[in-house]
Amino acid sequence: MLVGGVNVFKVLGRPDADEAFAKVELAYKIHTLIQQTGLSQTQAARLLNTDRARVSNLMRGRLEEFSIERLFHFLNKLGQDIDVTIRPKRRAHAQVHILAKAG
Repeated sequence: MLVGGVNVFKVLGRPDADEAFAKVELAYKIHTLIQQTGLSQTQAARLLNTDRARVSNLMRGRLEEFSIERLFHFLNKLGQDIDVTIRPKRRAHAQVHILAKAG
């Protein structure tokens, strides 16, 4: 979560703060796409090739069981392209950034 321009997972001292933040951003995009398409959790589960309980967990922000790769797969199943850009760091510490565009 980014609150006031700060990754709250870093503030909380989580060693996996960047990964946790990335998962939240991806899950939020998946949640939004499922809602926009009007899919029920059962329909979304069928489309994403998973079970309804996992879709429910994702929709509630319970992301421990999901890898970033799995979330990318879900986004692809929901008709989204994924672009990953790797570049030299611009700040003192390298960071992970997720940009989810509407469209």
